[in-house]
Amino acid sequence: MTLWKDFLRALTEPLGDHRPPLSTARRPWVRAVPYALVLLMVGSLLPTGIVTLIQFYGVDPSLATALAVVQAGALPLALTRPLTAWQLVAPSVLVGAVATHGAAADQPWPWPTTTLLGYLFLMVLLAVRERGRTLLAVWVVTFLGCSLSWTVFNEDFDGSSVLATALSGVVLLLGWSLRGRGEAKRLLAAQEQISETERARRTLLEERARIARELHDVVAHHMSVITVQADSAPYRLEGLPPAAVEEFGQIAAAARGSLAEMRRLLGVLRAAESTADKAPQPGLDDLPKLLATVGQAGVRAELAVGDGVSALGPVPEAVGLSAYRIVQEALANVVRHAPGATAEVGITAADGALTLTVRNDPPPGRARAVETSGGTGQGLVGMRERVRLLAGTLDTGPTADGGYRVTAVLPLDGTSPGEKTA
Repeated sequence: MTLWKDFLRALTEPLGDHRPPLSTARRPWVRAVPYALVLLMVGSLLPTGIVTLIQFYGVDPSLATALAVVQAGALPLALTRPLTAWQLVAPSVLVGAVATHGAAADQPWPWPTTTLLGYLFLMVLLAVRERGRTLLAVWVVTFLGCSLSWTVFNEDFDGSSVLATALSGVVLLLGWSLRGRGEAKRLLAAQEQISETERARRTLLEERARIARELHDVVAHHMSVITVQADSAPYRLEGLPPAAVEEFGQIAAAARGSLAEMRRLLGVLRAAESTADKAPQPGLDDLPKLLATVGQAGVRAELAVGDGVSALGPVPEAVGLSAYRIVQEALANVVRHAPGATAEVGITAADGALTLTVRNDPPPGRARAVETSGGTGQGLVGMRERVRLLAGTLDTGPTADGGYRVTAVLPLDGTSPGEKTA
C-alpha cells in the first residue's frame, strides 16, 4: 500500500520550481530558446495532427481537433508545469488510441507520428524539471499502456509501442542526467562562493588578531611607564600627603592588573603554533632597512621623506607601526606581482596626518609574477584594517602607465583626516 501511495504521489505532486528551462542563462537569446522550440512544435504539430487523424485514421473532425489541441496545446504549459501537461496528454493518448484502432492497417498504432513526436518533446521538458521518482513513474505508466495495447490488440501491434517506450525511456534518462549534472554544478558554484566568503572572513579575523598582537607591545609599554611612575612617585616627590600616596598606589595596582589582563588576552589571540616575538615593534626609522631588504628581492625602492615629517618629532607608536606594516605589505605586493619593477615610497605630514604613498612602475619586459612570503600580513586586507584602526583612509589602484599605487592617510591624533574636534 505504501508503494502504491508513493507511486501516485510521484504522478500527482510536481516540484515547486516553475521556472522554464534555461531561465538562469545570462544571455537573453538562450533564455528564449525553449519558447521558440515550443512555438515551432505547436505550429507544426497542431495542423498536421488534425489532418493526420482525419485523413489517415478517419477520426471525426471535432474529436481529431480536440485531441490535437490538447496534445499540442499542452506543450506551452509544460514550460512551467510539465507534470500537469503530462496529466492532460496521457488521457488524450489513450482516447486517441481507442479512436484510431482498426481505422488504418498501414498506419502506426497506437502512436500516430504526430502524437509520438509531441509526447517525446513533452518528455524532454518533463525530464529537465521533475525529480527522478516522477520520471520513473511516468515511464512506468507509458510502459504499462504500451504493454496493454500489445496484449489486448495483438493483431494490430506494429512495434510503435516498443519505439515509444524505448525512446521515452532514453529521453527521460538523458534529461535526468543532464539535470543532475546542472544541479551538481550549481551546488558546487554555491559551495565555492561560500568557501570564498569564509576564507575572506577568516583572513580578516587572522589579520585583526595579528594587528592586536603587534599593538600589545605598544600599549604594554605605556602601561609599564604608568606603573613605574605611580610606584616611584612617593619617592620622587617629597611631602606627598598620605591620601596622594595611597592614590598613586591604587593607580600602580590598576596598571599592573591591566597588564596582566592584556597578557591573558594576548594568549588567546596568539596561535597555538606561534611563538612570542622578542624583538621591538618596527617604526618609521626602520624603513631604510626594509627598503634594503626588498632590494635583495630584485625590487629597487627609493624613500622620500618630506620636511614636515622631520618637524613632527616622534610619531605615536601605533601610527609608526601601522605605517611600517603598510609600506612592508605594499612592497611585498610589488615583489609578488611586479618583480624587477622600480618602487617609490613617499612620506609626508600635513594637517595632523601622515601620508604614505607607495608607487611602482610596471615590471620590465615579460617578468612573471611570483609568490613570496615577504609580507607579514594579508596584503590589501591588512592595509585596510590598519588604516581603519587609526580612522584613516586608504586608496589603491593601477596607474596610467600600468603600475600600481597605494596611498594611506594616517591621522596622528586618532581622528579622521579633515575632522575637527570641538
